[in-house]
Amino acid sequence: MEHYNMNLTLKVWRQQNAQSQGQFETYQVKDISSEMSFLEMFDVLNEQLISEGKEPITFDHDCREGICGACSMFIDGQPHGPWSETTTCQLHMRQYKNGDTIVVEPWRAKAFPVIKDLMVDRSAFDRIIQAGGYISVNTGNAQDANCLPIAKDKADESFAAAACIGCGACVAACKNASAMLFLSAKVAHLALLPQGEPERRSRVMNMVEQHDKEGFGACTNTMACEAECPKAISILNIRRLNAEYIGAVSSGRD
Repeated sequence: MEHYNMNLTLKVWRQQNAQSQGQFETYQVKDISSEMSFLEMFDVLNEQLISEGKEPITFDHDCREGICGACSMFIDGQPHGPWSETTTCQLHMRQYKNGDTIVVEPWRAKAFPVIKDLMVDRSAFDRIIQAGGYISVNTGNAQDANCLPIAKDKADESFAAAACIGCGACVAACKNASAMLFLSAKVAHLALLPQGEPERRSRVMNMVEQHDKEGFGACTNTMACEAECPKAISILNIRRLNAEYIGAVSSGRD
């Protein structure tokens, strides 16, 4: 693939904190390599701002390998940018050409207040997990894997749901700022396994209750969440979540 350099215009959201009013600021970056990742391009911009005596742009990142989901940015109207099944750190500048203008914003959701600039507080997801997204039953020493048979299709479905990295792209993409795809993935991957059976009813009821308490919206099946999820989490998990919840309500919380 041909390597080239480009000059770009960036319109970046700047906001001091959740209480202050933010605004877009325009920056010019030059000689950006097509082989850079999107975050490396932001590193160049921040080095430029620091050299000019200006405050660098705050953005979240950690692994830069598409694993942690921290690199959450709304790029030209799409969570994580234009590439499908890709986090922001995996997006490369060869997507763009010389002279392009790129608009970058934070996630927009009541439950994800802005910490600063492009960094948002996603601790609402942590509280949903703390409400029941775990197995707390004392089972003693771990059994040999072959002593706990699990159907291959169930194991595969559970693994696929567990691939959710909790980045919040589903919330950012949803017109209702719903976290149902995230919630359903966390419920499904345990509900599909025998280890999750003892707390199955209380888990789904407690996690749904916390989801609503955090201020996330309801799902209206637009499927935007599935389309923008960097890990291709299936919306079928929401169907499973609804079945789990109805079953728990009908049977009573454990």
